[in-house]
Amino acid sequence: MKNENGRPVYAVVGSGYMGGGIAQSLALSGADVRIADVDIEIARGNRDRLIAEAAQFAADELFPVDAAAIVAERLTAATIEDAVAGADFIEEAVPEKIEIKHATLRRISAAADPAAIIGSNTSTILIGRLAEAVTNPERFLGVHFSNPAPFIPGVELIPHAGTDEAVVSVVEGIIAATGKETARVTDATGFVLNRLQYALFHEATQLVEEGVATPEDIDTIVRTTFGFRLPFFGPFAIADMAGLDVYAFCYASLQTEFPERFATPAILEDLVSAGKLGTKSGAGFLDVPADRVPELVAYRNKAYVAMKKLSDELGPAPVRPLQS
Repeated sequence: MKNENGRPVYAVVGSGYMGGGIAQSLALSGADVRIADVDIEIARGNRDRLIAEAAQFAADELFPVDAAAIVAERLTAATIEDAVAGADFIEEAVPEKIEIKHATLRRISAAADPAAIIGSNTSTILIGRLAEAVTNPERFLGVHFSNPAPFIPGVELIPHAGTDEAVVSVVEGIIAATGKETARVTDATGFVLNRLQYALFHEATQLVEEGVATPEDIDTIVRTTFGFRLPFFGPFAIADMAGLDVYAFCYASLQTEFPERFATPAILEDLVSAGKLGTKSGAGFLDVPADRVPELVAYRNKAYVAMKKLSDELGPAPVRPLQS
């Protein structure tokens, strides 16, 4: 539905750091947003905090200059039942415990319009498990924002086996209105973001435990080498540009010490065997025609120089290694 101002009405249940940031993003996208929490006083306190944050973000030139006024106008605090009643889209953002999420989703289902779309901001729990607590589960899916929600542009959309395809399309439009990008992900433990994030973290801890490098030096290597590329290219585009035959050779080298940990992926072996070596051959994980490669290389170089300038302008992050 739309309110008297012609704006869509959304609700966010769970008004803490993540839920509050989601609510800010939705409000700034042009919606009226009701926030709810375990009680109305907590929701009211978080509304005040979100308005004050919006003012500070605007002062820091991170939000539009009138962000605080917009958030104050469009954001209201309510009980869970009042927040979700009549809302078109409801985002659950309560703590990452299945029993809390199940109880909250049951309350949402009981009070919301039967056609209202319900999303969960879970980062690891299977959407199919959460759907067990939702009435009309075909309108339910995972809508996973990243921390900090106002500033990270990617959102995972995770339908479960019974999610209506039309619901996913509607949510893609809601998220697009916030200026963010969505990616559809199959319902699998950890989804994509955390499978990748924790794989990197696990290997980083192994390197520390083996005495290969300190946490500080590993962070430096990640942010100044392959991590430097990641704002512009994902792992498959990076592999294609490096050469998939090069990747296969590096896997073989790593296997001399870690044969199981770094077994060559079958999909990589198949591409190399077929002569699909990435941009050098015109095909790999992604298809980049030969006549587009110079354009791609020019973009890459320009992007990396721009990133280095931005990094120099911002200066080092205010983190320091622990003193021994």
